[in-house]
Amino acid sequence: MNPRVALFLGGCAAFLNLYATQGLLNELAGAFDVSARQAGWSITVTTLAVAITAPFVGRLTAGAAQHRVIAVAAMLLALPAVLAAWAGGFSEFLLWRSVQGMLIPVVFATSVAYIGVRWSGGAVTEATSVYVAGTVLGGFCSRFLTGLVTEYADWRLALTLLAGLSLVMGAAIMLLLPRNPGAPVQASVGRAATAGELWSRPLLAAYAVGFCVLFAQVATFTYAGLHLSLAPFSLGSGALGAIYAVFLLALVVIPIAGRLSKARPPGELVKVAAWLGVTGSVLTLSPALWLIVLGLALSSTGVFLAQAAANAFTTSHARHNKASAVGLYLTSYYLGGSFGAWVPGALWDHWGWPGCVALIVVFQLLSLLVAWTSWKPAPLPGRPLPAIAAIASLNTLDSSSNKEKVR
Repeated sequence: MNPRVALFLGGCAAFLNLYATQGLLNELAGAFDVSARQAGWSITVTTLAVAITAPFVGRLTAGAAQHRVIAVAAMLLALPAVLAAWAGGFSEFLLWRSVQGMLIPVVFATSVAYIGVRWSGGAVTEATSVYVAGTVLGGFCSRFLTGLVTEYADWRLALTLLAGLSLVMGAAIMLLLPRNPGAPVQASVGRAATAGELWSRPLLAAYAVGFCVLFAQVATFTYAGLHLSLAPFSLGSGALGAIYAVFLLALVVIPIAGRLSKARPPGELVKVAAWLGVTGSVLTLSPALWLIVLGLALSSTGVFLAQAAANAFTTSHARHNKASAVGLYLTSYYLGGSFGAWVPGALWDHWGWPGCVALIVVFQLLSLLVAWTSWKPAPLPGRPLPAIAAIASLNTLDSSSNKEKVR
């Protein structure tokens, strides 16, 4: 069985729970007697737990078979999902959402590390794009199913349904994902060299891009939901859930982009992603619902393109300790999501959706600036190379004996 299918399901399983409450803020506010802005903490605590846990995943799972770790973690997500669905109070609800956030990076980090071991060169970007496409479908199903079930039944039943789907996907991954071949033997590297790589300028830039990307994504879809629930749109939970069908455009675009980007530097993908995001954000200021939906589609597609590029860049450039690099990337990425869920709240209170859009555009442009200035690989000694050839050289060295160093 093609391991890409199982990795696709891994992305689905993780994102099926991560943003499950994003379209339910008004319902949670009513159920727990809190404000809609306070209900947004159901997203913040989960993404914050992901950010805190991610750096330790490599150590906690060291020595374990990666394919089993991914499958078991996906199945375990069902337990806190059920407990959150039937929580008696808001504090208890946030507690179980936090536990979900502790399990989610086990799926994320191990999946990305699995890709880095199994593939090399341009194939890393292609495989990563398949995994990211799975996160797209998972994110859509999460928001759409919870909105639909809540509209016609109850939000607690909606979250319980997601728990059941987590079990099914975890079992499918267990059956379909093959064991990874052994990682190539590499020369012993000291702690100082490993630490220097983890905190090198290119990887720091990747972490920063991740922060900006998820900040913009979470801010957009959290506060756009509140914006569309107000007059003149007054959309209910079912209609808001259907809005997330815009993610499905990315489901088509990203795998194609992954194939086309095999010989292209990740910085070019981020450039395209940033301009898609800015254009989409501006369109959401329109009074026409169809233009807002189009803007959300462009924005979300840009986010997933940037995510695929940053993930591939991280796994390709972390030659000595991929797991730790992925963990640091995920920490920065989900810290961005945590901040994106609550920082725009102050702007929302004073300036509404236009204020949030202004902040979102700033972070979309920041991701472009960081990648464009810091993702320029140095040429090999004695022979200048264009960016594309330099990245190809880095990937070749990473997948072979690592005898030469590119700085």
